[in-house]
Amino acid sequence: MAIDSTTRKQLRRFVVTGIIAVAVDFGLYYALNTVIDHNLAKGISFLSGTIVAYIFNKYWTFETKEFSSSQLLKFFILYGLTLGVNIITNDVALLMFRNLTFAFLCATGASTILNFLGQKFWVFKKIND
Repeated sequence: MAIDSTTRKQLRRFVVTGIIAVAVDFGLYYALNTVIDHNLAKGISFLSGTIVAYIFNKYWTFETKEFSSSQLLKFFILYGLTLGVNIITNDVALLMFRNLTFAFLCATGASTILNFLGQKFWVFKKIND
């Protein structure tokens, strides 16, 4: 199955956006993990990265310029669902492997896949797609 040029461009931009959002997530997670419960730290850091991801993905990755309350609602529904996946994956990996970095990477990988697919095909879906 071939990937069209628009999707390749979106994937590249999504990866760059993801790196920026993950840097925010990672930095906050490690900083907060020393002072609060790891699940609460993960939730706060993930939500902070989410704000960064929304702004970059809406305006740059998927080039959606107009404001849409339904897009915003869909985005937060999607991220609410993937927040749950992220926290559960992080918690399970932390219990299994006792490694904060590995747990973080597992959680980030799971939510990243779900977020790209959800944003491309649901949140920022163009009418003619």
